[in-house]
Amino acid sequence: MSVSELLPERTGSAGRHVLIDCSAPLTEQLIGQVVEVCDELEDADRATFAVLHVEGTAGVREQAWPGEVGIHLVNKWERALRRLERVPAGVLAVAAGECAGPALDLLLAADHRIATADTRLSPAVTAGRLWPGMAVHRLVQQLGVARARRLVLFGTEVTAAEGAELGLFDRVVEDRAGVAAAVESAGALLGGLVGGELAIRRRLLLDATTTSFEESLGAHLAACDRTLRNQSADRA
Repeated sequence: MSVSELLPERTGSAGRHVLIDCSAPLTEQLIGQVVEVCDELEDADRATFAVLHVEGTAGVREQAWPGEVGIHLVNKWERALRRLERVPAGVLAVAAGECAGPALDLLLAADHRIATADTRLSPAVTAGRLWPGMAVHRLVQQLGVARARRLVLFGTEVTAAEGAELGLFDRVVEDRAGVAAAVESAGALLGGLVGGELAIRRRLLLDATTTSFEESLGAHLAACDRTLRNQSADRA
């Protein structure tokens, strides 16, 4: 089934909706869902966006992630996430209920994160140990060492309010009824970024934490030049 046909009734909004069951283990099907989102967003009008509905069931925190899989499948998953965070269109993530397993991976790869007030987010664990995937890298990169410490060292569960304070969630709504307005608002913001503007801003943000000023200068000058050229074209 096409991603664009999934779950539009959840929000009544535009965008390409897909449900991610974070109670399930890592499978080719789950990777295929992410890849399909990437395929559609790379081919679609960049005014559109994807909405990932990340949900789990009670007790998901105790379920092992990624399950009984080989490193080849893990590699495919990480590559799919990397592709997702580089698509030219916007990606929203909506978390609800108990979220673990792939939830943190997907939230950290999204441009805007919404949570319902009942959300409880936990890092992925396997055999009682924190899963050392690239979510750890993204947590530190996006939140900083101090804010990421609780989750990485102790696997602490985070409520919606705590997640907003940490910077994991951009907006918390009271219930699913409030998701529609939040998605519509965020979608309007993302859809207003024309051309490759969103991808450029993402790259500048992510590179700023890992590259020196001198190394970043060229990319920023190229972005500035592109903006000036667009400005001139708009005036013409």
